[in-house]
Amino acid sequence: MIRFDKPNNFEGVQFCEELEATGVSINKDTSPLIDGNGDFWLDIDPADTQKAQDVLNNHIPKPRPEPTIETKLASVGLSLDELRAALGGN
Repeated sequence: MIRFDKPNNFEGVQFCEELEATGVSINKDTSPLIDGNGDFWLDIDPADTQKAQDVLNNHIPKPRPEPTIETKLASVGLSLDELRAALGGN
């Protein structure tokens, strides 16, 4: 595990994809990790430290799309039709 300065903005899945696109292999079972002290850790080959730092320096998280009402309802096991029926709608 190699410690890096914690980024202000970070999106883990996107960052891992960016690392892999540059040829840096990361152990996704153990990292990225931000520990209780706020330190940022990556489980990568030490030879890839500078590549990973470059990716981290250029990482700009993309905003996640807002979930639809259907997606929100599905997360609690309901469909829009079921909600309408429960509320007495058509």
